[in-house]
Amino acid sequence: MKLYFIRHTSVDVPQGVCYGQSNVPVRETFEQEAEQVKTNLEGLQFEAVYSSPLSRCRKLARYCGFEDRMVLVDRLKEMYFGNWEMKRWDDISGEKISKWYDNWVEEPTDGGESFRIFYNRVVSFLDELKNQDYENVVIFAHGGVINCAKVYAGVATLDKLFESTPTYGEIVCLEI
Repeated sequence: MKLYFIRHTSVDVPQGVCYGQSNVPVRETFEQEAEQVKTNLEGLQFEAVYSSPLSRCRKLARYCGFEDRMVLVDRLKEMYFGNWEMKRWDDISGEKISKWYDNWVEEPTDGGESFRIFYNRVVSFLDELKNQDYENVVIFAHGGVINCAKVYAGVATLDKLFESTPTYGEIVCLEI
């Protein structure tokens, strides 16, 4: 099965702000970015369409013509950063963030998820999807979700995970 993961378009959030599961607006360049994604999808047929329920993903899926077919899946939300959401990374201090930086895979954020919890959430969706009889599936999601899927598909490892986070509007095709 081929999974076409599409990262949402760029967001209207200052650089360096942790936004995770916050519902943030897209930039004013949304139409130009979304049009490029739509063009890149031309000629592809999908048996199923899934999306994170966060507005930045739903908006792109609608623009690309999938409003009537998309299934919203909570497990496709970005990592939940808890009390760090909408704070500048540089302004987050204390023992909790130091512990998280030292062991981000297992250590939960302040009031949020660890990467392991996040990864397991995404994997539970992918495990269910793998049992479906689809050839091509499109998934509108977030950079972190796509990184989890890359690990799941065996094309990335945790130690190099953030070296290849997809850009806004990028389409990543994986086979599972």
